[in-house]
Amino acid sequence: MCVTTKGKGRFITVEGGDGAGKSTVIARLYDELRARGRDVILTREPGGIEIAEKIRSIILNPEHVTMDKRTEALLYAAARRQHLAERVLPALAAGKLVLCDRFIDSSLAYQGYARGLGIDEVFAINRFAVEDCMPDLTLFFDVRPEVGLARINATKGREVNRLDMEDLRFHEKVREGYRLVMERFPERFVVIDAEQPMDRVFEEALAALEARLQGSRL
Repeated sequence: MCVTTKGKGRFITVEGGDGAGKSTVIARLYDELRARGRDVILTREPGGIEIAEKIRSIILNPEHVTMDKRTEALLYAAARRQHLAERVLPALAAGKLVLCDRFIDSSLAYQGYARGLGIDEVFAINRFAVEDCMPDLTLFFDVRPEVGLARINATKGREVNRLDMEDLRFHEKVREGYRLVMERFPERFVVIDAEQPMDRVFEEALAALEARLQGSRL
């Protein structure tokens, strides 16, 4: 729970490996929640605000293949802090529902585990960045890496970033990393099979979200 805001708003994050379809589904969740009268904002990491978007362009630039893995982890944490301070925390303090495409768990899985920096070490960096603000609910879209990468390759016009260029084993380790993260925070994770048709993924995600929000004034 993001206790910095004294529980006024609700912070919902969506996680998953590359090609899981989370960006598509979270956009549909946003539209549906707005149609139901929820006071909701949609944002993403890294990015969401000007400074963080500029950091994103550095991190994901395919030309930056020499980027040190610790540099990568620190840049993600820096973008996260600015995004949190400038966009997420004010929205939560105002009592809004925040839907965020990726948050701290991505760093733990990608940099902490897949890059081999250590989940505890990367969590320490990010605890400094987020203070005591953690999601109320995290929807994890689970997809086998080979399926996710095949989707990326089949999507014409999609941005190909530096992480998309990693080999299959890297993405397998990302999935393994997420499983370790979920073992640490089982109370806030809901796993959704992202290899189902997207309509079904959306329906399950919406049901999980509404179940968590039940009784809320949001």
